[in-house]
Amino acid sequence: MCSSKFSFSPRFNSIRYFNTTCSNSNKQSPKKSGVENSGKKPDENEDMKSVLTKLSMWLMVVYVTLIALKYQMEAYSNSEPSASVSWNEFVYDMLNKGEVEAIIVNPTIEHVIIVVHDGAIIKGKRSLYKRYDMAVPSIENFEEKLRKVEKNLGIKAGQGVQVIYERKIEYIASIIRLVFVALIAAVAFSFVRKRFSFKPFEIISQMKQAKFTLVEPLMEKGKGVRFKDVAGLKEAKIEVMEFVDYLKKPERYKLLGAKIPQGKCNKTNTYIFICVLLLGPPGCGKTLLAKAVATEASVPFLSMNGSEFIEVFGGLGAARVRDLFKEAKKRAPSIIYIDEIDAIGKNRSESSFGIGDRESERTLNQLLVEMDGMIAKENVIILASTNRADVLDKALLRPGRFDRHILIDLPTLEERQQIFETHLKQISLEDKPSKYSRYLAFLTPGFSGADIANVCNEAALHAARDKKKQVDSNDLTYAIDRTIGGLAKRNNPLTPSTKRIVAYHEAGHALVGWLMEHTDALLKVTIVPRTNLKLGFAQYTQSDQKLYSKEQLFERMCMTLGGRVAEYVTFDKISTGAENDLKAVTKTAYLQVRQFGMSPAVGLVSFDEERIDTKKKPYSKKLANLMDAEVRRIIGEAYEQTQQLLLDNKDKLDILAEALLKRETLFYDDVEKLIGPPPYGKKRLVEPSEFENSDPARESPSVEREPVE
Repeated sequence: MCSSKFSFSPRFNSIRYFNTTCSNSNKQSPKKSGVENSGKKPDENEDMKSVLTKLSMWLMVVYVTLIALKYQMEAYSNSEPSASVSWNEFVYDMLNKGEVEAIIVNPTIEHVIIVVHDGAIIKGKRSLYKRYDMAVPSIENFEEKLRKVEKNLGIKAGQGVQVIYERKIEYIASIIRLVFVALIAAVAFSFVRKRFSFKPFEIISQMKQAKFTLVEPLMEKGKGVRFKDVAGLKEAKIEVMEFVDYLKKPERYKLLGAKIPQGKCNKTNTYIFICVLLLGPPGCGKTLLAKAVATEASVPFLSMNGSEFIEVFGGLGAARVRDLFKEAKKRAPSIIYIDEIDAIGKNRSESSFGIGDRESERTLNQLLVEMDGMIAKENVIILASTNRADVLDKALLRPGRFDRHILIDLPTLEERQQIFETHLKQISLEDKPSKYSRYLAFLTPGFSGADIANVCNEAALHAARDKKKQVDSNDLTYAIDRTIGGLAKRNNPLTPSTKRIVAYHEAGHALVGWLMEHTDALLKVTIVPRTNLKLGFAQYTQSDQKLYSKEQLFERMCMTLGGRVAEYVTFDKISTGAENDLKAVTKTAYLQVRQFGMSPAVGLVSFDEERIDTKKKPYSKKLANLMDAEVRRIIGEAYEQTQQLLLDNKDKLDILAEALLKRETLFYDDVEKLIGPPPYGKKRLVEPSEFENSDPARESPSVEREPVE
């Protein structure tokens, strides 16, 4: 069960929330540092590598040799055999019986050597060893502990066992440790030098360099993304191609006295470089268009993301901006592209909290300085893109900087058709792309280019899972259903009572829309629940209508209330399924009263929605109460008219609901056969032909309807 969602602007069709990217990608070189070499000649670098390699090898040989020598010396020094004993064995079997001649202690190790008398008897047997080794937990307290034991055994002071301290310095072990540390240091230094390619003590200098992606001019045809590969965006491509042509043939423009929209040097009053800002929602082709520019311009293309300028260390962002422009000047004529420029270009009045924001401000200030300080002989295009133009600082948008804005909006019906044909060519289809593209474009209003690419890819994946050799219409329909509504929940069916309520709810929406004049044509209605759209939903065709009259909005509100009214007139009770319907109706009513000036009582006033959300509203409490009363009146009138319409056509409501309970999904032709054609004539905007009828059991979610909670 669902409600109609309204968004009244030239791009109102539907609200989409996708973050995929287009599948086309430009072949680019890996990211390069702003400084292309470390300051040394190649021969010097090779010599240094050779020296480090030889040093590491020699250190390894010395290390192995010393270890072998250490073990040999230990074996020689310990040629006299010995055995190990515990503390208790030492006390009761040796010390208590007077068999101990002396004890040798080495303070550097936690072991002592016990020397026994010749012919000593231990555990009733003649000792086979002259020396015994014993581990002790603490060398410092050993002699004190020994004297206490002797006292307990009755040995008088001064007659105890002699304790001899010997300090043996392990020269070989110390040398081995030093060689090992030197070996690790040499290997680490060699790795760091190879990984980062900088001299010692140049870490800070390396961090200041801009890590841009450099796309060199293409020498061979057919590589990268070209303007012909970018479907739709006709007006945007014309504007961008103008700048590309200026870079290729600047003399032609100069001879005619033309001045391309560009940055301006305040001191010399000469036009020196082009600044273009690409605006639009995510996934509409801003980055793809920039890749096409990189391919077509035949000049070096330096690309960075706005977030790559910001680091935790202060001043690095500004340093990277300077380095980026320095590299662009070296390669002029060239293009600088900054993607997601809002990361560093936010309004400074709104970004003055915290250290990170101050660093962003410094980076923005440096960018503004660089844009003003280019010298006249350098031909550089500065291209940037963002989907949040409202947060950009005004200094970036003033004349002389990013004063040329190119809007890349959601594609129209014709553009969606072109985009579908472009992406369908990349997969193996059962028929030619033109057979599917028109109908698919009608099914996907509000989709961006990235959304369409995702649909085509999802269709190919579905065909592969079914082990098909080609993608057919069923796969494409499944892809749209999956993208919009998620998977069908077949393993969690509705109870009979809930299913009946959902059927009448959806039948109410469909019937009211069918009987009224100013509503969109129904494509299908279904009560198959999905993961994203909950219970039932419907899908409607949509025109590229820009303006709506008061009557049109009112009838759309009636269609939205059709589900709630159908429940009431059938079961004499209501459910929670109309929550989203009521939200949509309330929003539409408030738009009419507060922004569209469609309420005679309130008058011809319009209040910005952003200002309404603030604590201090731009109107009085009295006017606010009047607006609330008008909203309730409009919604009440829509409800009464919808209720009367459904009561007059209760038989048709029952027919549609019973058909939904039986078949779960109804298409336009099915509804027409059940209750007859619409009273105001057919609202058909596209003929689905064979494509729609290829799979009569498929379900497709609404692109403009909200689900039931």
